[in-house]
Amino acid sequence: MVVALFSCKGRRANSAIEPAGNVVAENSEKSAAVKKPATFIPALAPSLLSAEEKAEYMREHYWDKFDFADTMFIQHVDSAQMLTAFAVYVVGYVPDTLAYRYMPRLMQKASTTKRMYEYFLWMASTVLYDPNSHLRNDEKYIPVLESAVQSEWLDEYERMPYEYDLEIARQNRVGRLANDFVYTLASGETGRMHSIKANYTLIFISNPGCPMCREIKEQMLSSPMLQELMERRELQMLVLYPDADLAAWREHASDYPASWINAYDAEQRIDKERLYDLKAIPSLYLLDNEKRVMAKDCTDVAYIEQLLAE
Repeated sequence: MVVALFSCKGRRANSAIEPAGNVVAENSEKSAAVKKPATFIPALAPSLLSAEEKAEYMREHYWDKFDFADTMFIQHVDSAQMLTAFAVYVVGYVPDTLAYRYMPRLMQKASTTKRMYEYFLWMASTVLYDPNSHLRNDEKYIPVLESAVQSEWLDEYERMPYEYDLEIARQNRVGRLANDFVYTLASGETGRMHSIKANYTLIFISNPGCPMCREIKEQMLSSPMLQELMERRELQMLVLYPDADLAAWREHASDYPASWINAYDAEQRIDKERLYDLKAIPSLYLLDNEKRVMAKDCTDVAYIEQLLAE
């Protein structure tokens, strides 16, 4: 099973946090001098098991052949191969419903040394939280963050980035009520997001002139499903600009259809109060008629369509 970890999204990176990135940079330099990088071979499930039994077996035994005490191994291993192996495990065998059972267990296994623990923190962050990873998943990363803020391997200053990420990741979780906020129109008129009357609300956090924002906008405009739902007033689009440069925003105000609510956060409260995750823009949030989150921090228009179809 091969997993492609990243797609080129042009999203705004989180420059404040680089968990254990120095470890990988060091590993990359050392790996270049090694002719045959070390590799990790996951466990293999017995062939006679059913698909469900194989998944359960792999959840329990995937890391059996990995020596969590061997820091020399991670010094010479191909980190790209390890990232793929980690992604296969968390995506293929750990559903969101079991994340709180298996992700803390994995981090506990990695707690043999600080170096090993930070390596697994880096893999989890890269696969499950990096803005450019299409495998981003807060439900699986939150247990990792909770492990980090309690880890004896990290001092209070090293825990701070993970504490910040944990606070952000806990906001607007799927199935829960989305954080409300006040938006301001070009006319100066204001409104509350929770007051929008529609069966579905699609929040599109965007920046003026952003190439990927433009790409997502075009995908939504060319979607027969989304257009039909908007014409029937079942779906309301809310384009939200979260930053302070209103000159740039006004210059691009006409980029969106008049039927879309095109607004900005006048006091930047969304950012200041950490109401939504702004480390990556663009970002889509699909809400139901009760303003509960159906899709969080998404850039996949096809996935939005799939949720609406269901």
